Amino acid sequence: MWTVYILRCADGYLYTGCTSNLDERLKRHHNGYVPSTKSRLPVALVTYITFSEKHKAFGFEKYLKSGSGRAFLNKRLI
Repeated sequence: MWTVYILRCADGYLYTGCTSNLDERLKRHHNGYVPSTKSRLPVALVTYITFSEKHKAFGFEKYLKSGSGRAFLNKRLI
């Protein structure tokens, strides 16, 4: 299973990522090992969506990072 997840950082920034092991990835975020969120700790999981296929998960992550994807994220996912 692959998971697309959204984190809310301490400064309000929404981080979107994709992983095959959500628990381990969240630990890495919380411990400051992810450069994109290291200076924005603490982070909180807002939501996540699971996919059975890797390419679909990465495609959805890419969509959420686009302009229309950000609008969808803000309107429907958070």
